Amino acid sequence: MLSWANQYNICCFLDNNEYHLPGHFFECMLAVDAECLVSSNDGGNAFNALDDFVKTNNDWCFGHLSYDLKNEIESLQSTNSDYIEFPDLFFFVPRILILLSRNSMLIGVIAEDVEKIAKSVLEWPVPPAVEGNVPVIQSRFSREDYLQTVNSLKNHISRGDCYEINFCQEFFALNTAIDPYQIYTLLNKVSPNPFACFYKLDDKYLLCASPERFVKKSDKKLISQPIKGTIKRYLQNEEADILNRQLLSNDPKERSENIMIVDLVRNDLSKICLEGTVQVDELMGIYGFPQVHQMISTVSGRVDTGVTPSQIFKAIFPMGSMTGAPKKRVMELIDKYERTKRGLFSGSVGYISPEGDMDFNVVIRSILFNAQKRYLSFQAGSAITYKSDPISEYEECLLKAAAIKKVLNM
Repeated sequence: MLSWANQYNICCFLDNNEYHLPGHFFECMLAVDAECLVSSNDGGNAFNALDDFVKTNNDWCFGHLSYDLKNEIESLQSTNSDYIEFPDLFFFVPRILILLSRNSMLIGVIAEDVEKIAKSVLEWPVPPAVEGNVPVIQSRFSREDYLQTVNSLKNHISRGDCYEINFCQEFFALNTAIDPYQIYTLLNKVSPNPFACFYKLDDKYLLCASPERFVKKSDKKLISQPIKGTIKRYLQNEEADILNRQLLSNDPKERSENIMIVDLVRNDLSKICLEGTVQVDELMGIYGFPQVHQMISTVSGRVDTGVTPSQIFKAIFPMGSMTGAPKKRVMELIDKYERTKRGLFSGSVGYISPEGDMDFNVVIRSILFNAQKRYLSFQAGSAITYKSDPISEYEECLLKAAAIKKVLNM
């Protein structure tokens, strides 16, 4: 199905990899070919344009929010370079929508023959891999640069500028050629996660193996599920794996990181939710994924009838797990100390339904590729607090990037 979709200039494939988490109604959702679209870049009016687009079309809308939309929400700027160049905001109404569950495939189309499309999808051959090269991965930070930067951020924390900051580093490759379909297939095999995504916008690609949900709206209920807290898994050693799970659950630093972000998310949701409805449904649950155990909390609230997608996004974007606390100040520090724009990384991809429901991921554990520029990028980060050990934070970044590096070197 995905190889069939890859023939189109625009497609969005969302895969829960059979995790069956609450709120996942289909195994896969595939939207291809734009019947109409809205795109915004540094225009200062992206959110209003999105609401107008959703209201005018009253249909399924798929797309993304880039991290740098923060500049429209707060009085901020992004001074670093962006080498991938996804728009800040892009949404489209698909000409073809396919909803796949274990026992059924539902197809919605605009002015097309459904049976013809179903036959084409089922009979489409899996293409041979396009010959590429093994990317030569570089980093924007040397190990020493990274350690010094973490110490600088800890100085900001000790002065009271902030409490916690998510600091990321970019890994990149120049003059490279990959087959995005094949790389995504490998990435999803090595690291299947519940918010995986293959997203194509002309010559720009997102190959995403995210474990994290940003926000889901179902009728009047909003939920957000921030991840803070990571430890390595040992799939070949059950005893060691259980021990690491317990170590993560009891680690004072990881617990404090998670609680701080939960408080931030509660505050964000309170901006848009009805008074007295925001609550923590689960605090610091431990969940296993292919490479790591993660500490995940669930925060929920209820919104009034008629609330628009942009009203929700303006209240809670960017997500607290990828910024820190207090949010505005740490976003200023992120721009100062990181060396490239985040762009779509730590942004969000998802859908808005005709009923106004929505589900969006957090773009992490992802490869970004600009085919025209032959530029490949992936980022990894960790939460810096006063008690952070710079070497441990550096190693956490490498752990999070391990699956991507493995795939790119296959």
